[in-house]
Amino acid sequence: MTRPVVRGSTVDEQTRCVHYRSPLDVVAIRFACCDDWYPCLQCHGEAVDHGIRAWPIDARDEHAVLCGVCRSTLSIGAYLAAPTCPQCAAPFNPGCVLHHPVYFEM
Repeated sequence: MTRPVVRGSTVDEQTRCVHYRSPLDVVAIRFACCDDWYPCLQCHGEAVDHGIRAWPIDARDEHAVLCGVCRSTLSIGAYLAAPTCPQCAAPFNPGCVLHHPVYFEM
C-alpha cells in the first residue's frame, strides 16, 4: 500500500497541523466525503468546498486512520478501541474523542 498523502496545514511528518500540534496529535483521518487524508476537521474545511460526511457505523473495518508516527493505517474500529497505536504504541490524544462524531457515526 502506498503511503497516504496527508493534505492540509501540516507542520511535521507525524501529521501534526497548525490547529492541533501537541505531542499526542499524531493521527490523520481519511474523510469519507472525499477520500482524502487530513490531520483535522479544520484542515479539511480550509481545503475543500464541501461538508464533512461521517463514516457510517457499518464501516468500522475501513482503514481510515493513519498513525503519523509509524505511518500504519488503522481500521476505524481499531482506532476507536485503542488509546495507542496498535503497531508502534504511540499514544493518541484522548481529547480527539470530542471530534469522533464528526468523523464517524457513533
